[in-house]
Amino acid sequence: MAASSTTKIAWRLQEFEAQSSSISCLALGKSSGRLLATGGEDCRVNIWAVSKANCIMSLTGHKNPVESIHFNVSEEQVAAGSQSGSIRVWDLEAAKILRTLMGHKANITSLGFHPFGDFLASSSMDTNIKVGVLSCGHTQAVRSLAFSPDGKWLASASDDCTVKLWDLAQGKTITEFKSHTAAVNIVQFHPNEYLLASGSSDRTIKLWDLEKFTMIGSLEGDTTPVRCICFSPDGSCLYSGATDSLRVFGWEPDRCFDAVPVSWGKVSDLAICNQQLIGVSHQLSSVSSYVVDLKRVKKSGGAVIQGIIQDDQPLTEPKKDPKGAALRKNYERPTTTCRSQRLKHRSESDRRSPEGERRSPSEDEADEKLSSAEIHNAEDYKAIFQPKSAISRTPPKMSEPFPAPPEDGESSTPTVISAVKRPSPPAAGTVSSSHPAPTQPPVTAAKSKPQLKIISSARNEPIGLNVADFLPVSAPLSDEEALTQMKKGHETMCVMLSSRLKNLQTVRGVWTRDGIKVRLTHRYQQLALVCGLSLWKLDVCMVVLPQLDKLLQSKYESYIQTGCTSLKLVMKHFWTLISDTLKATPSVGVDITREERHQKCRVCCEQLKNLSNIVKNKATQVGRHGSTFKELQLLMSPLDDSP
Repeated sequence: MAASSTTKIAWRLQEFEAQSSSISCLALGKSSGRLLATGGEDCRVNIWAVSKANCIMSLTGHKNPVESIHFNVSEEQVAAGSQSGSIRVWDLEAAKILRTLMGHKANITSLGFHPFGDFLASSSMDTNIKVGVLSCGHTQAVRSLAFSPDGKWLASASDDCTVKLWDLAQGKTITEFKSHTAAVNIVQFHPNEYLLASGSSDRTIKLWDLEKFTMIGSLEGDTTPVRCICFSPDGSCLYSGATDSLRVFGWEPDRCFDAVPVSWGKVSDLAICNQQLIGVSHQLSSVSSYVVDLKRVKKSGGAVIQGIIQDDQPLTEPKKDPKGAALRKNYERPTTTCRSQRLKHRSESDRRSPEGERRSPSEDEADEKLSSAEIHNAEDYKAIFQPKSAISRTPPKMSEPFPAPPEDGESSTPTVISAVKRPSPPAAGTVSSSHPAPTQPPVTAAKSKPQLKIISSARNEPIGLNVADFLPVSAPLSDEEALTQMKKGHETMCVMLSSRLKNLQTVRGVWTRDGIKVRLTHRYQQLALVCGLSLWKLDVCMVVLPQLDKLLQSKYESYIQTGCTSLKLVMKHFWTLISDTLKATPSVGVDITREERHQKCRVCCEQLKNLSNIVKNKATQVGRHGSTFKELQLLMSPLDDSP
């Protein structure tokens, strides 16, 4: 087999500032995996193309923070629910609001478009679920909704630890599943079979047979609450997204095929396209997207979760899965007549609230005036939301898989990787080039990896910036036209810089109030903060050492220098303490302080050993940096003799 150009299984695709204030929700378009919607405290809904840093469209109209977002199946509409309980639905192709729905009395927690009809399901912190004129609910807040593939059932997950199945035609509960021991965060139907999956904060996924209404499996293995689940397109396995990890599960018998570490934090949504899984998460006002190459992930056979299958149970049972799958009933999609009847009903339901109360014309007119769709990027808008009825002489362009980054590590700064090319790493705070890169043959394993270019700390001019890279490939532009093109990203850059200022103010406040250690353990820490650290204790060493990995492998000379200086400081002032503590004989009796110090020293020693491997690899370099790492390697040589 030819050697692949990369061996990465998962990588970060991009990180960007998506809102002018904190983000509270986001959603991926499940059909394409290329469309992203974000909403937050600024009461706006922003539409993005995954892998691009410029906002396509901003939807306004909500007067309260947006709490929930959802695309319809065709990705032509998006619904957004607010903190006040109101819901607005926009037509993305026409760039206008379709309707406003009222009826909930608290935050909207989940939304769902019917797969064939023109109505919307919504749930709220008020414990109620509303589907057209149907109203039902749980005893506590509802967290997730899902329509069955045939559109006949609705599943709901709640903080009351239950999952309920509703019959939409009869408007009543079919059954209630009660095996979870904590809040249920997500629910998902199998794409073909009568099977339902639910993920919970009890760190398990339950699988329910919808013919016998019994639990057929309990998938365990996640060490944090299950936040997202997603069946594979063919329904052969289930992907589970938890904090910083992705797991691949099978059932009958219950087993874990693979576990992939992904540094996406608390992932918020998943989508599958082109044998790649896209995951998105948010922190404050920034959004990060990640890619997992499903061709490199095990989806059958292999590992079995310990404790779920007993040692004396034969492992040949997974071979029965394909046969067993045929025994379970499949969904039957409705005929076109059902859809036409629903479409006729749309004219009567467009302006109705979930409670069936028609809004007054004055309210409708006021909403239309307040709600708008601001198109920020006309070219991307035309390419994505062009009318589906338009006749084209060329076949539709298929999206290509996202390319993996180079093997020598990801940049520590926000990056944008194009869906059609692999650009060179941009300078900090810039948007990646739109100029096409020349086609190159794939890199084979026999070729040496290119050395990461180090950006000098003593520079007085921008690195790697060329005005031509930010302009479209066309005939030469006049100065005025060039400035107009360059100003397109001005608003996005202003939002990003404003967010960074807010983050710095937050850092200063937390640092002053709670001290260094508390500040360093926050999720929104940045490498620049580690570079500015000046006060050290053993507690601080334990928190900072994991960050030195990124500093030592950064492309910025100042970061590398800080990482080396920090390692020298730890080895000089703390290694004797760490070594003596680990070699000391156990004390007699209970000494909590000594035990805590021993635990801290053990963690620091393990982290230093990991960093020692990086230093050894870097010491082979030539030049000033190679000499620095060789000196550091000699200083860290006592680690080779440590227990």
